[in-house]
Amino acid sequence: MRTTTVFPASDFEIQLGLSINDIDASAWNALVVDQSPFIQHGFLLALEKSASVAEETGWEPCHLAVFRQGVLVAAMPLYLKHHSSGEYVFDWGWADAYRRHGLQYYPKLLTAIPFTPSQSARLLTTDSGLLADLLQPVVEAVKQFAEKVGASSWHLLFPDQAISVLVDQTTLICREACQFHWYNNAYETFDDFLIRCSSRKRKTLKKERSDVARQGFRFERLTGEQLTTEIWDQFYVFYQNTYQVRGQHGYLTREFFTCVHQLLAGQVFLIMVRHDTQPRYVAGAMFLKDKNTLYGRYWGCEQDYQNLHFETCYYQGIDICIAEGLGRFDAGAQGEHKLRRGFEPVTTRSYHWIKHPQFSDAIRDFCNEERQHNQSYVTAAAAKLPFKHAEVDSDQGLSPTIGDS
Repeated sequence: MRTTTVFPASDFEIQLGLSINDIDASAWNALVVDQSPFIQHGFLLALEKSASVAEETGWEPCHLAVFRQGVLVAAMPLYLKHHSSGEYVFDWGWADAYRRHGLQYYPKLLTAIPFTPSQSARLLTTDSGLLADLLQPVVEAVKQFAEKVGASSWHLLFPDQAISVLVDQTTLICREACQFHWYNNAYETFDDFLIRCSSRKRKTLKKERSDVARQGFRFERLTGEQLTTEIWDQFYVFYQNTYQVRGQHGYLTREFFTCVHQLLAGQVFLIMVRHDTQPRYVAGAMFLKDKNTLYGRYWGCEQDYQNLHFETCYYQGIDICIAEGLGRFDAGAQGEHKLRRGFEPVTTRSYHWIKHPQFSDAIRDFCNEERQHNQSYVTAAAAKLPFKHAEVDSDQGLSPTIGDS
């Protein structure tokens, strides 16, 4: 899609329809304040360069950039979507309602990180005052662009607190959901974390870890030059196995992993698993990190092993957070089983503009009701945490929620 100047606002020029390659990497990254790896130019470029994200896969890049006197002062990831896969905020029911009424829900516009349900900045700028000034012009520009490309709607997924506070003041529809994150309360060892747990829950967690050790598994953390082509080939088989057991195919191409390793070398690593009876790796998980947060993303194994998933994807990550002083561990979307392993319920938000007025009203009513159920769920979920004294605010969880990276 060619660059299109959509909305001149005061002394700004807002352009939409850009691929990530159309925007200078250093200029984009200069706007990334929270350091999340997913919003950085390199991660988005890896998705596009590897053809994991493309018009052919239903993710057509049409990013937004704001210039002042030729200088990039703000940017926002934006995609024209032809389906709802890989988003983790589920609107299949909305699309079906459109279909039953003889209307087209697709294409739609989406501001999100593909296949990545992680909260971070969405409208990038280093100036908080400018963020407030630009929000409404950007919203209007997106609406105009939606008219031009025939999109039914625009969806802003997993924004951080800075943008959420501002978007709450607009007419966009707010939707809430729940994830589970682990927080590091200045622990020096894994046992320090276990001390917070009740005796029964502490024994359960210890047993899971000891079961894995008794089975003869060993864990290797591989970074940088240790991540050879052969290692990535092995991991990619594990990654695809996770989808194939469900009759699906992974979203990401093999080239993505090579690209993201090259472009975000200091933030990407693998935990690969060996078994005493096997000469090769039997499982693996991919992680990324920034200065405060560890992100667990992709996992796979050659066959099922008791408790190996929990050890590789959760307990190894907790060990890393404690060793490196990382404050938070975001292990991905969903997963109520994380609660009894100390991952606290966290409220996430998304925002939606629906062009059709009647559907907009109906969806707003649905989201308002859903939000009440979600708030009750967060409170109930916190009661299942393994800690001796689990106190929770229904909106905040046990620790700060959005925008804490």
